Amino acid sequence: MKFGVITFPGSNCDEDMALGVEAITGKPAVRLWHKDHDLQGCDMVLLPGGFSYGDYLRSGAIARFSPIMNEVAQHAAKGGLVLGVCNGFQVLCEAGMLPGALLMNANRKFVCHNIWVRPASRNTPLTAGLKDRQLMLPIAHGEGRYYADSDTLKAMDDEDQVIFHYCDHEGRLKEEANPNGSVENIAGVCNIGRNVFGMMPHPERAVDARLGNTDGKLLFTSLLQGALAG
Repeated sequence: MKFGVITFPGSNCDEDMALGVEAITGKPAVRLWHKDHDLQGCDMVLLPGGFSYGDYLRSGAIARFSPIMNEVAQHAAKGGLVLGVCNGFQVLCEAGMLPGALLMNANRKFVCHNIWVRPASRNTPLTAGLKDRQLMLPIAHGEGRYYADSDTLKAMDDEDQVIFHYCDHEGRLKEEANPNGSVENIAGVCNIGRNVFGMMPHPERAVDARLGNTDGKLLFTSLLQGALAG
């Protein structure tokens, strides 16, 4: 299983993502540049967090036109795995590879702290190995409020495309546990093919015991097991 991490101008979690994957797989992750036209044989492409192109337009709206995104779209169309975290999630939504959009947080402020999420579906390679328990993961975003209209939400519900919900420490979907005002407490979604995933929380920032949190390791382990099983 070969992982590749894309760096866009303004990415700041690319090395965190690469190191997180390397900690689980024991193999080096391929560093991909946004102007590349070759995914170098990667089985899974990871779009990290940050502020691609400084978020000078909508977050992710410029990065979605980077040359490498043509390769990512073709990779996904063939069933290849893609995961976007935070800014990477925004890029995938802007590229039309995931449903919905990420809007400015409801409180109009940047949020940066640990939150709780729980798997909404285990019918994906990303979540298949997760137990029915909540995970504590960091968030750091100003435009993380997930939005989709009622028709899109109904279609997503029919296809089981919501993969994570914000929750409290007991796993309850409460309004006060929603850090950004996302519709229906949605923290992550996938495409109909269940091979493209996006989430706002940062699992790569929760893989080292020295940081006091290793819940992200559970997600990456689930991803690796699910990908190999597929």
